Amino acid sequence: MNGKTRVCGVIGCPVEHSMSPQMHNFYAERTGLNLAYVPFRVEPQAVGDAVKGAYALNLLGLNVTVPHKQRVMEYLVEIDEDARAIGAVNTLVRMEGGYKGYNTDAAGLKRAMDRAGIAIRGQRCLLLGAGGAAKAAAYLLAREGADEVFLLNRNLDRAAQLAGCVNGLTGRDVIRPMALADYGRLPGTGRDFLCIQSTSVGMHPDTDRAVIEDEAFYERIHTGVDIVYTPSETKFMRLVRASGGSAVGGLDMLLYQGIIAYELWNPGTVVDEETASIARQMLLDQLEPGRGKSVVLIGFMGAGKTSVADRYAADYGLAVVDTDQRIEEMAGMPIKDIFASQGEEAFRALETEMLRALLKENETRVISVGGGLPLREENRELLKQLGTVVLLDVSVDTVLERLGRDVSSRPMLRGDDVRARVEELMAFRRPVYRETCHRMVDVNGRTVEEIAAEIHKICQ
Repeated sequence: MNGKTRVCGVIGCPVEHSMSPQMHNFYAERTGLNLAYVPFRVEPQAVGDAVKGAYALNLLGLNVTVPHKQRVMEYLVEIDEDARAIGAVNTLVRMEGGYKGYNTDAAGLKRAMDRAGIAIRGQRCLLLGAGGAAKAAAYLLAREGADEVFLLNRNLDRAAQLAGCVNGLTGRDVIRPMALADYGRLPGTGRDFLCIQSTSVGMHPDTDRAVIEDEAFYERIHTGVDIVYTPSETKFMRLVRASGGSAVGGLDMLLYQGIIAYELWNPGTVVDEETASIARQMLLDQLEPGRGKSVVLIGFMGAGKTSVADRYAADYGLAVVDTDQRIEEMAGMPIKDIFASQGEEAFRALETEMLRALLKENETRVISVGGGLPLREENRELLKQLGTVVLLDVSVDTVLERLGRDVSSRPMLRGDDVRARVEELMAFRRPVYRETCHRMVDVNGRTVEEIAAEIHKICQ
């Protein structure tokens, strides 16, 4: 720090356990900005004084957390349209004469959904809850072009009030209130809903609950989004997946609402996805201590995952888990026989079951992952929960050199033109691998010892 250091912070009560200082100081380090971020405990009656004092002290910006998100609005010189619509402010940006207020919750949810490949426009949606988080979600869904949104809440009057407010703000009659107990009366019969779970039900430590427990309800959902971020997999998410849908948790919404605030304070600065991936793991480590300590090696067949895992384990005193071997033990047959007798989808389901078992074991080790395992969205999220995911990036030529002529045990490489098949598979898989990993290591032309040493360095 020096005389040119810009200062940002967070005001709240309490604020002592906020993870924001760790995150924003990390972003400053990664983006090369001379910026420091600190927490400020502010009592409710002192919010106005805090805002005036921050401006007098030349603070660049502030985050605002409970219980100040509404009260702070009366002390701002300008309020962003989204924040005014949502009725709460969580980010202050310095401008001439004071601060402008923003709400990054809806934008954070949108960026998280975009990252997960979840579209809103044209969707039929369900929204569980009618609190503050639900208002941000309802506003986002209506603004981004959802066809209709059934807002389910125990208190129907509150749901109706929120629906009327958001419909009026967006000029669209799209939010439809419904009593939670009437979920069985939803129109249609198919799996045709995107569902956002916006309540605190299922949050740690009360993790074995969901707003709706009926399995039949989840058969209506093709994609579920839970804003709860601890635990990283909620009961709501498990129920969606068990019924055949896909689900994501609230960790990325938490991550991106903070990143958007940082980018508002520093126009022109972008927090890249590599930085976001590292920050995501930092958050997970804080929220779920004891998890995220393993080293998880992913990559194409022939990348050397097994050899590097064995070397790493020997050098740093860890146990090794080979996911393919685990699955063969579970199935009682070789992988090629699983493919032949049950098909690829059954094999991918076994991979998911095996990953869940590894999470429950909650041990620190090095895990060598089958080449196709990250292709399933659910598996990608589970891998990130297991530890630091490292991609062993390999070229087509290196793969062919290492595999040689013996591809009989590789079901995915069957055919006359092995090179063409490798190129085709790699073109499809590499973007998935890069989206999954926290770190990437080029393994071409390098020894196993060199690769293991680099992985140890970047995972510390």
